[in-house]
Amino acid sequence: MQEFFMPKTIAVVGVSRAPEKVGHVIFRNLYQHFTVYPVHLHEETILGRKAYTSVLNIPEPIDLAIITVPAQSVVRVVEECGKKRIHHIIIVSSGFKEIGNTRGEYELAKVLDKYRIQSIGPNCLGVFDAHSGFDTLFLPQRKLTRPKPGVISFISQSGAVGSAVLDLLAAEQFGFAKFISYGNGTNVTETDLLEYLGKDPQTKVICLYIEGIKDGRHFMEVAQKIKKPIIAIKGGRTEHGAKATLSHTGSLAGSYEIYKGAWKQSRIVIADSLQEVFDIARLFEKLPKPEGKRVQVITNGGGYGILAIDALEGSGLPLAALSARSKEKLKWHMPKIVSVNNPLDLVGDATDERYDLALETCMNDKNVDAILLIILHQTPLLTEKVVDIVKKYFGKKPIFVVSTGGKQTKMLSEKLEHAGFPVFDFPETAVHALNKFLEYFN
Repeated sequence: MQEFFMPKTIAVVGVSRAPEKVGHVIFRNLYQHFTVYPVHLHEETILGRKAYTSVLNIPEPIDLAIITVPAQSVVRVVEECGKKRIHHIIIVSSGFKEIGNTRGEYELAKVLDKYRIQSIGPNCLGVFDAHSGFDTLFLPQRKLTRPKPGVISFISQSGAVGSAVLDLLAAEQFGFAKFISYGNGTNVTETDLLEYLGKDPQTKVICLYIEGIKDGRHFMEVAQKIKKPIIAIKGGRTEHGAKATLSHTGSLAGSYEIYKGAWKQSRIVIADSLQEVFDIARLFEKLPKPEGKRVQVITNGGGYGILAIDALEGSGLPLAALSARSKEKLKWHMPKIVSVNNPLDLVGDATDERYDLALETCMNDKNVDAILLIILHQTPLLTEKVVDIVKKYFGKKPIFVVSTGGKQTKMLSEKLEHAGFPVFDFPETAVHALNKFLEYFN
């Protein structure tokens, strides 16, 4: 599978001179940084590089071919790849079982099997490796921002879902290891990709968008062996959604309840929305492993503290009970108006020093496993120094920050995010992700 991400030599088949065409975009992504050969029946040069009429005419051995020709020409090109002894291909071309062309996909599968070729696609965007810069996405970089290197990898059966999420998360400064859009999964399946990422040293967290799984039992066996968090969302959870998957990637969606049961057995974290997939992923990316599930809320707004407690109890998470020693210390150093319970309400005149004392006490309290930290920057005595105070406690216990507000709040929240703390706008969103994060470990 490594040839899909670190090929030494590449052929892009179907590269015209037209800059908006799929093959041209892919070739342009690669030609300055990789050894890549353009293939086109009628062009002589592309972007100053000699073009070839067939992969068979390329003088060098080829590690990976990327095919962008119309569906009716794909089998012919794959046959030529087989004769060239190219054992890895990405088929971007659509027009197979997703539109009812099952015969075409059957013929494709036969020729792939004949030459023992591993193939991602058809009907896909292909792959993107943020660490090496290897990029087969046919969406121009001026329209789709590529994310910075990181530890999250994303397998998406849908190219549209994958690309839109990739663009959004790049703007939000998420780091990625690998992104894979595999489309119809004729040859290389979601299970093959999952197994590969399970062994990939650059990947710490695996995210999945799945419409259908070909071999559920094998998928579960592979997932159960992987020691990394796997976060998945299923497309086609409803009756009409399941029918829509047939005309999208040609997948038989199956019962969502069966998927949920199987995924729970495999310790896969089940997300309810795309936003939640990556809300949860950043917790695994940034936070230390918790010792338990008991959560302490610290707040400078009583109403926000109450909403957080409601959300925690509604999710079934246990509330931490501060030790007698912690309560005594807080009461001694805090004004009488401060409520030394859960939530620990520092009230509206909270200072930076009050947050420091609260965090230090909760960090040292064995009854506290995680902290839901609410910071409302609008209160009068709180300054920007509170960010540096929070940063002192990074990595000791999981800290989830909730901070709601406009320009000033967003600026300070970004500083906390850069320091490694996940920041949420509202308590309910934070608790939903927190619940699934803590459940994974306990």
